Amino acid sequence: MLRKIGILYGQERSFPGAVIDRINAKKPEGIRAEPVSIDKVVQGEGPGYAVIIDRISHDVPFYRAFLKNAALTGTAVINNPFWTSADEKFFNNCLATRIGVPVPKTVILPSSALPTDTSHQSFTNLAYPLDWEGIFAYVGFPAYMKPFAGGGWRNVYRLEDQAAFFERHRETEQLVMLLQEEIVFDEYYRCYCIGGRYVRIMPYEPRNPAHLRYESDFRPSPERLQQMEEIVLKLNRYLGYDFNTVELAVRDGVPYAIDFANPAPDADARSVGAENFEWVVETSARYAIERAEAWREGRDNCTWGEYLRRNTTGEQLV
Repeated sequence: MLRKIGILYGQERSFPGAVIDRINAKKPEGIRAEPVSIDKVVQGEGPGYAVIIDRISHDVPFYRAFLKNAALTGTAVINNPFWTSADEKFFNNCLATRIGVPVPKTVILPSSALPTDTSHQSFTNLAYPLDWEGIFAYVGFPAYMKPFAGGGWRNVYRLEDQAAFFERHRETEQLVMLLQEEIVFDEYYRCYCIGGRYVRIMPYEPRNPAHLRYESDFRPSPERLQQMEEIVLKLNRYLGYDFNTVELAVRDGVPYAIDFANPAPDADARSVGAENFEWVVETSARYAIERAEAWREGRDNCTWGEYLRRNTTGEQLV
Protein backbone atom coordinates (compact mmCIF):
# COMPACT_ATOMS: atom_id res chain seq x y z
CA MET A 1 0.00 0.00 0.00
CA LEU A 2 1.41 3.38 -1.02
CA ARG A 3 1.67 5.85 1.85
CA LYS A 4 1.56 9.42 0.59
CA ILE A 5 3.09 12.41 2.37
CA GLY A 6 1.39 15.66 1.39
CA ILE A 7 2.60 19.22 1.89
CA LEU A 8 -0.15 21.84 2.36
CA TYR A 9 1.24 25.33 1.77
CA GLY A 10 0.46 28.83 0.60
CA GLN A 11 2.72 31.49 -0.88
CA GLU A 12 6.04 30.00 0.24
CA ARG A 13 8.00 28.14 -2.39
CA SER A 14 11.53 27.14 -1.32
CA PHE A 15 10.71 24.92 1.68
CA PRO A 16 7.72 22.85 0.43
CA GLY A 17 9.35 21.91 -2.85
CA ALA A 18 12.66 21.12 -1.18
CA VAL A 19 11.03 18.79 1.36
CA ILE A 20 9.07 16.97 -1.34
CA ASP A 21 12.22 16.51 -3.43
CA ARG A 22 14.27 15.37 -0.42
CA ILE A 23 11.71 12.75 0.65
CA ASN A 24 11.41 11.36 -2.85
CA ALA A 25 15.20 11.39 -3.33
CA LYS A 26 15.53 9.09 -0.32
CA LYS A 27 13.22 6.60 -2.08
CA PRO A 28 11.61 5.25 1.09
CA GLU A 29 9.88 1.98 0.31
CA GLY A 30 6.16 2.43 -0.32
CA ILE A 31 6.25 6.17 0.43
CA ARG A 32 5.94 9.15 -1.91
CA ALA A 33 5.68 12.91 -1.26
CA GLU A 34 3.66 15.46 -3.23
CA PRO A 35 1.78 18.75 -2.83
CA VAL A 36 -1.65 18.16 -1.29
CA SER A 37 -4.40 18.25 -3.90
CA ILE A 38 -8.00 18.95 -2.79
CA ASP A 39 -10.94 18.72 -5.19
CA LYS A 40 -13.64 18.10 -2.58
CA VAL A 41 -13.94 17.54 1.16
CA VAL A 42 -16.65 15.10 2.24
CA GLN A 43 -17.45 14.49 5.90
CA GLY A 44 -15.83 11.40 7.31
CA GLU A 45 -13.90 10.57 4.14
CA GLY A 46 -10.10 10.62 4.25
CA PRO A 47 -7.97 12.61 1.77
CA GLY A 48 -5.71 9.68 0.90
CA TYR A 49 -2.60 10.88 2.74
CA ALA A 50 -0.82 9.03 5.53
CA VAL A 51 0.95 12.26 6.55
CA ILE A 52 0.28 15.95 5.84
CA ILE A 53 2.72 18.71 6.74
CA ASP A 54 0.59 21.81 7.32
CA ARG A 55 2.14 25.18 6.46
CA ILE A 56 -0.95 27.35 5.84
CA SER A 57 -4.11 26.40 7.76
CA HIS A 58 -3.46 29.07 10.42
CA ASP A 59 -4.40 31.59 7.70
CA VAL A 60 -7.11 29.60 5.88
CA PRO A 61 -10.09 28.30 7.91
CA PHE A 62 -11.17 26.01 5.03
CA TYR A 63 -7.82 24.21 5.23
CA ARG A 64 -8.12 23.90 9.00
CA ALA A 65 -11.51 22.17 8.63
CA PHE A 66 -10.05 19.92 5.90
CA LEU A 67 -7.18 18.93 8.20
CA LYS A 68 -9.44 18.13 11.15
CA ASN A 69 -11.44 15.78 8.94
CA ALA A 70 -8.17 14.27 7.68
CA ALA A 71 -6.93 13.74 11.25
CA LEU A 72 -10.25 12.19 12.25
CA THR A 73 -9.94 9.68 9.42
CA GLY A 74 -6.36 8.70 10.34
CA THR A 75 -3.96 11.14 8.68
CA ALA A 76 -0.94 12.11 10.78
CA VAL A 77 -1.18 15.90 10.50
CA ILE A 78 1.94 17.90 11.37
CA ASN A 79 0.92 19.82 13.53
CA ASN A 80 -2.20 18.38 15.18
CA PRO A 81 -4.96 20.72 13.88
CA PHE A 82 -7.12 20.26 16.98
CA TRP A 83 -4.33 21.53 19.22
CA THR A 84 -3.33 24.43 16.97
CA SER A 85 -6.99 25.49 16.89
CA ALA A 86 -7.13 25.58 20.69
CA ASP A 87 -3.68 27.00 21.37
CA GLU A 88 -2.74 30.65 21.85
CA LYS A 89 0.17 32.58 23.27
CA PHE A 90 -1.33 33.53 26.64
CA PHE A 91 -2.17 29.92 27.47
CA ASN A 92 1.36 28.91 26.48
CA ASN A 93 2.79 31.45 28.90
CA CYS A 94 0.46 30.23 31.64
CA LEU A 95 1.57 26.63 31.02
CA ALA A 96 5.24 27.66 31.09
CA THR A 97 4.80 29.11 34.58
CA ARG A 98 3.46 25.72 35.76
CA ILE A 99 6.26 23.60 34.28
CA GLY A 100 9.16 25.78 35.41
CA VAL A 101 10.11 27.57 32.20
CA PRO A 102 11.00 31.28 32.69
CA VAL A 103 8.75 33.66 30.74
CA PRO A 104 8.24 37.45 30.81
CA LYS A 105 5.58 38.82 33.17
CA THR A 106 2.43 38.86 31.04
CA VAL A 107 -1.24 39.86 31.35
CA ILE A 108 -4.09 39.49 28.89
CA LEU A 109 -6.31 42.47 28.07
CA PRO A 110 -9.90 42.72 26.82
CA SER A 111 -10.22 44.37 23.43
CA SER A 112 -10.51 48.14 23.44
CA ALA A 113 -13.55 48.01 21.11
CA LEU A 114 -16.60 45.87 21.70
CA PRO A 115 -16.60 42.64 19.68
CA THR A 116 -19.16 42.49 16.87
CA ASP A 117 -22.70 41.70 18.07
CA THR A 118 -21.93 42.53 21.71
CA SER A 119 -22.86 45.46 23.94
CA HIS A 120 -21.63 46.76 27.30
CA GLN A 121 -24.12 44.37 28.88
CA SER A 122 -22.11 41.49 27.45
CA PHE A 123 -19.34 42.38 29.92
CA THR A 124 -21.26 42.28 33.19
CA ASN A 125 -18.43 40.34 34.84
CA LEU A 126 -15.65 42.67 33.72
CA ALA A 127 -14.62 45.34 36.22
CA TYR A 128 -14.51 48.87 34.87
CA PRO A 129 -12.03 50.37 34.95
CA LEU A 130 -9.57 47.51 35.11
CA ASP A 131 -6.87 47.63 37.77
CA TRP A 132 -4.52 49.48 35.44
CA GLU A 133 -2.16 50.55 38.21
CA GLY A 134 -1.82 46.94 39.36
CA ILE A 135 -1.27 45.75 35.79
CA PHE A 136 1.38 48.37 35.07
CA ALA A 137 3.14 47.76 38.39
CA TYR A 138 3.30 44.02 37.64
CA VAL A 139 4.54 44.27 34.03
CA GLY A 140 6.57 47.50 34.23
CA PHE A 141 7.68 49.82 31.43
CA PRO A 142 9.02 49.68 28.79
CA ALA A 143 6.69 46.85 27.80
CA TYR A 144 5.50 45.09 24.67
CA MET A 145 1.90 44.77 23.55
CA LYS A 146 1.03 42.04 21.03
CA PRO A 147 -2.01 40.01 19.92
CA PHE A 148 -2.67 37.06 22.22
CA ALA A 149 -3.31 34.79 19.22
CA GLY A 150 -0.08 35.65 17.39
CA GLY A 151 0.35 36.98 13.88
CA GLY A 152 4.06 37.54 13.41
CA TRP A 153 5.14 41.15 13.84
CA ARG A 154 1.71 42.61 13.02
CA ASN A 155 0.27 44.85 15.74
CA VAL A 156 3.31 44.51 17.99
CA TYR A 157 4.20 47.68 19.92
CA ARG A 158 7.01 48.69 22.26
CA LEU A 159 5.55 51.04 24.84
CA GLU A 160 7.51 53.48 26.98
CA ASP A 161 4.77 54.50 29.42
CA GLN A 162 1.09 54.48 30.31
CA ALA A 163 0.20 57.25 27.86
CA ALA A 164 1.71 55.27 24.98
CA PHE A 165 -0.14 52.17 26.15
CA PHE A 166 -3.59 53.77 26.13
CA GLU A 167 -2.95 55.41 22.75
CA ARG A 168 -1.86 52.17 21.11
CA HIS A 169 -4.46 50.03 22.85
CA ARG A 170 -7.24 52.14 21.35
CA GLU A 171 -5.79 51.49 17.89
CA THR A 172 -6.03 47.71 18.31
CA GLU A 173 -9.87 47.88 18.36
CA GLN A 174 -11.29 44.31 18.57
CA LEU A 175 -7.95 42.53 18.95
CA VAL A 176 -7.33 40.82 22.29
CA MET A 177 -3.84 41.84 23.35
CA LEU A 178 -1.08 40.80 25.73
CA LEU A 179 0.95 43.27 27.74
CA GLN A 180 4.36 41.79 28.40
CA GLU A 181 7.48 42.68 30.32
CA GLU A 182 10.40 43.74 28.15
CA ILE A 183 13.35 41.37 28.47
CA VAL A 184 16.52 43.36 27.75
CA PHE A 185 18.61 40.49 26.50
CA ASP A 186 22.30 39.82 26.06
CA GLU A 187 21.73 37.02 23.56
CA TYR A 188 18.72 35.81 21.58
CA TYR A 189 18.08 32.44 19.94
CA ARG A 190 15.49 30.98 17.60
CA CYS A 191 15.19 27.23 17.97
CA TYR A 192 13.62 24.74 15.58
CA CYS A 193 12.08 21.69 17.22
CA ILE A 194 10.89 18.86 15.00
CA GLY A 195 9.28 15.67 16.20
CA GLY A 196 9.67 16.67 19.83
CA ARG A 197 13.30 15.51 19.76
CA TYR A 198 15.27 17.18 16.96
CA VAL A 199 16.47 20.66 17.95
CA ARG A 200 18.50 23.29 16.11
CA ILE A 201 19.47 26.37 18.11
CA MET A 202 20.15 29.40 15.91
CA PRO A 203 21.64 32.68 17.13
CA TYR A 204 19.14 35.36 16.10
CA GLU A 205 19.15 39.15 16.30
CA PRO A 206 15.55 40.45 16.14
CA ARG A 207 16.79 44.06 16.24
CA ASN A 208 18.42 43.63 12.81
CA PRO A 209 16.58 44.15 9.52
CA ALA A 210 14.59 41.04 8.56
CA HIS A 211 17.17 39.75 6.06
CA LEU A 212 20.00 39.98 8.63
CA ARG A 213 18.34 38.53 11.72
CA TYR A 214 20.15 35.20 11.50
CA GLU A 215 23.49 37.04 11.57
CA SER A 216 24.83 37.73 15.07
CA ASP A 217 28.09 38.13 16.97
CA PHE A 218 27.32 35.75 19.87
CA ARG A 219 27.61 32.00 20.22
CA PRO A 220 26.32 29.85 23.10
CA SER A 221 28.58 27.83 25.38
CA PRO A 222 28.04 24.05 25.56
CA GLU A 223 26.33 24.53 28.94
CA ARG A 224 24.00 27.18 27.54
CA LEU A 225 23.21 24.98 24.54
CA GLN A 226 22.19 22.11 26.80
CA GLN A 227 20.12 24.44 29.01
CA MET A 228 18.25 25.87 26.02
CA GLU A 229 17.74 22.48 24.39
CA GLU A 230 16.13 21.17 27.58
CA ILE A 231 13.74 24.16 27.63
CA VAL A 232 12.83 23.71 23.95
CA LEU A 233 12.17 19.99 24.35
CA LYS A 234 10.13 20.49 27.52
CA LEU A 235 7.88 23.12 25.97
CA ASN A 236 7.24 21.09 22.84
CA ARG A 237 6.67 17.89 24.80
CA TYR A 238 3.97 19.53 26.90
CA LEU A 239 2.40 21.42 24.00
CA GLY A 240 2.52 18.49 21.59
CA TYR A 241 3.97 20.31 18.61
CA ASP A 242 5.61 18.26 15.85
CA PHE A 243 7.11 21.34 14.18
CA ASN A 244 7.63 24.59 16.06
CA THR A 245 10.12 27.31 16.88
CA VAL A 246 10.92 28.59 20.35
CA GLU A 247 12.47 32.03 20.78
CA LEU A 248 14.70 32.46 23.82
CA ALA A 249 16.02 35.78 25.17
CA VAL A 250 18.94 35.40 27.58
CA ARG A 251 19.02 37.96 30.41
CA ASP A 252 21.58 37.65 33.20
CA GLY A 253 22.26 34.06 32.19
CA VAL A 254 18.59 33.04 32.24
CA PRO A 255 16.87 32.01 28.95
CA TYR A 256 13.33 33.41 28.87
CA ALA A 257 10.86 31.83 26.46
CA ILE A 258 9.50 34.80 24.50
CA ASP A 259 7.52 33.16 21.72
CA PHE A 260 6.85 29.44 21.38
CA ALA A 261 3.61 29.02 19.43
CA ASN A 262 4.81 28.95 15.82
CA PRO A 263 3.21 25.91 14.13
CA ALA A 264 4.30 27.07 10.66
CA PRO A 265 7.63 28.77 11.40
CA ASP A 266 9.73 30.56 8.83
CA ALA A 267 11.73 28.06 6.81
CA ASP A 268 12.45 30.14 3.72
CA ALA A 269 15.93 29.66 2.27
CA ARG A 270 16.45 33.41 1.78
CA SER A 271 15.76 34.35 5.39
CA VAL A 272 17.09 31.45 7.49
CA GLY A 273 20.33 30.97 5.51
CA ALA A 274 21.77 27.98 3.69
CA GLU A 275 22.91 25.91 6.69
CA ASN A 276 19.69 26.31 8.65
CA PHE A 277 17.65 25.64 5.53
CA GLU A 278 19.53 22.42 4.86
CA TRP A 279 18.94 21.28 8.45
CA VAL A 280 15.21 22.00 8.46
CA VAL A 281 14.65 20.39 5.04
CA GLU A 282 16.60 17.24 5.90
CA THR A 283 15.11 16.90 9.38
CA SER A 284 11.55 17.55 8.19
CA ALA A 285 11.95 14.97 5.43
CA ARG A 286 13.31 12.31 7.80
CA TYR A 287 10.61 13.00 10.38
CA ALA A 288 7.80 12.87 7.80
CA ILE A 289 9.10 9.51 6.60
CA GLU A 290 9.22 8.28 10.21
CA ARG A 291 5.60 9.28 10.67
CA ALA A 292 4.57 7.62 7.40
CA GLU A 293 6.34 4.40 8.40
CA ALA A 294 4.63 4.48 11.83
CA TRP A 295 1.19 5.21 10.32
CA ARG A 296 -1.51 2.67 11.07
CA GLU A 297 -4.86 2.50 9.33
CA GLY A 298 -7.95 3.02 11.44
CA ARG A 299 -6.29 4.74 14.39
CA ASP A 300 -5.52 8.26 15.58
CA ASN A 301 -2.07 9.06 14.16
CA CYS A 302 -1.73 12.63 15.51
CA THR A 303 0.53 13.83 18.32
CA TRP A 304 -1.03 14.85 21.64
CA GLY A 305 1.04 16.77 24.19
CA GLU A 306 1.81 16.00 27.79
CA TYR A 307 -0.54 18.72 29.02
CA LEU A 308 -3.57 17.01 27.49
CA ARG A 309 -2.37 13.49 28.19
CA ARG A 310 -1.76 14.15 31.89
CA ASN A 311 -5.10 15.87 32.31
CA THR A 312 -7.03 13.03 30.68
CA THR A 313 -5.28 10.43 32.86
CA GLY A 314 -5.46 12.42 36.09
CA GLU A 315 -1.69 12.74 36.45
CA GLN A 316 -0.07 15.78 38.01
CA LEU A 317 1.06 18.40 35.49
CA VAL A 318 4.69 18.18 36.65
